[in-house]
Amino acid sequence: MKASELFFPTLREVPSEAEIVSHQLLLRAGFIRKTTAGVYSYLPLGYRVLKKIMNIIREEMDRAGGQEIMMPIIQPSELWQESGRWDVYGDEMFRLSDRHSRHFALGPTHEEIITTLVDADVHSYRSLPLLLYQMQNKYRDEIRPRFGLMRGREFVMKDLYSFDVDDKRLDISYRKMHDAYKRIYERMALKYRVVEADSGAIGGNESHEFMVLADNGESAIVFCDNCDYAANVEKAVCSVDKEDESFEEMLELEKIHTPGLKTIQDLEDKFNFAKEKQIKTLMYVADEELVAAVLRGDRELNEIKLKNILGCNQLFMADDGMVRRQCGASFGSLGPIGMDIKVLVDLEVGKMRNFSCGANVDDYHYKNVNMGRDFVPEAIVDLRNAVEGDKCPSCDGSLKLIRGIEVGHIFKLGTKYSQAMNASFLDQNGEKKPMVMGCYGIGVSRTMAAAIEQNYDDNGIIWPIPIAPYHAIVVPVNIKKVDQMSAAKAIYDKLVSEGIETIFDDRDERAGVKFKDADLTGIPLRITIGPKSLKQDKVELKKRWEEGFDLVDIDNVVDVVKEIVNREERRENRE
Repeated sequence: MKASELFFPTLREVPSEAEIVSHQLLLRAGFIRKTTAGVYSYLPLGYRVLKKIMNIIREEMDRAGGQEIMMPIIQPSELWQESGRWDVYGDEMFRLSDRHSRHFALGPTHEEIITTLVDADVHSYRSLPLLLYQMQNKYRDEIRPRFGLMRGREFVMKDLYSFDVDDKRLDISYRKMHDAYKRIYERMALKYRVVEADSGAIGGNESHEFMVLADNGESAIVFCDNCDYAANVEKAVCSVDKEDESFEEMLELEKIHTPGLKTIQDLEDKFNFAKEKQIKTLMYVADEELVAAVLRGDRELNEIKLKNILGCNQLFMADDGMVRRQCGASFGSLGPIGMDIKVLVDLEVGKMRNFSCGANVDDYHYKNVNMGRDFVPEAIVDLRNAVEGDKCPSCDGSLKLIRGIEVGHIFKLGTKYSQAMNASFLDQNGEKKPMVMGCYGIGVSRTMAAAIEQNYDDNGIIWPIPIAPYHAIVVPVNIKKVDQMSAAKAIYDKLVSEGIETIFDDRDERAGVKFKDADLTGIPLRITIGPKSLKQDKVELKKRWEEGFDLVDIDNVVDVVKEIVNREERRENRE
């Protein structure tokens, strides 16, 4: 491809709308352009990357026994009502009506469609297992679409669904997808981790996320320094050891005046109450019920854990009016003593003695509070976010914290959808059984953005070779010099004939402009033909991920480039 004919409108300035690196670079490098909030067009370079990611995914899905299909984007409301999710899914669902006032949704996911599809034509255990997948646009009406391809309202996703006769066979399908996903990200040369995860709105009883590691990733991941345990913070188990239990003598409960003091830090500064000896009480609305969550003053509540424990569909923090009507005080003065609503206490609080908390009266707190004597909770459960240094729930190791970007998620759905939608088969005894399902998703467009978040520098993108839009770019320093253009054209033609995807930068621009564009767009290998090197029958070969360049014999450069491309595409991960 000649650069003079390639549509890649680069930008020198960072667009004001772009908050994170991948969004900035995808816009600046001419890979995408915004259509409206959360909706983007893919330009030629961007679409080439997207197709390469899709091809790797497709090859591994086929290798694992998947069969590709295509399902409709427009989904009738009746299917979602049958599964019970039409009213539960929430405001993220794009809903529309046709001219006959029938209700539809733009598909945010396809569990309902695939379950109905398979149920219509699969009736016997002999037709199972079945692995069906598609790659298609999905639609979710994000309240605040941002970060470019990371959180859009239209995005490209691969979703595969497995159908099995029982849980044991589901385990086999799940392992196939787990291993296939690992191969996918290894082939893309991305550093990643597999972590235990919460199933969220999709449902199911087991799930794992595939996280591309990045310093500014949106998700926190904890992993053990001694074993293979890893989980996102939403899922990470927080345990309490026996040695953590306090055996202090219980002191007399005391109510103290704390005018204007509302925060944990205020109480520590004014009364020398250590954060570790304070508890905080947070009030939430779970569906329509007020509940209180109590945890140590220096800990963060994990709302996902709270929601799962309560088994509610919707969970949000109560506003100040609700709190005052219930307790007679506002946030900052709340405590569990005397509360007549459901109170859930974190495991750590259950081991504490003589702590302080709000008195449910503005400007007053209690000190020397003890659970059991002064209040009795509904339950003592794991409510907090894990932090670095926590004990591993699987061994004696300690948890470390890193950040990552979720790019894949696999779920064991079990019979959640098949039972709701009566998707069944006849077993070998002629008995009717619900199909046992799994769901396996990859954010295709999100993977493209995540790859940049892991691979960039001050000059632009550094694409791993397996997903780069082109492998190489040939740059004659001065297109008006016949010898440079002749040598550049010969190298370009030979690279193309050898199957190396190459750009020939034939633009009448300064060499510096060409170099900046090559770095910005992240082309892995740059071959520069200049007057000095040409006199020595050599060219400059620059690897995008390295600082300097090598002088290579002009007759050998194609073989060198071919060897690098083949090696990098075979390599599982570049360290």
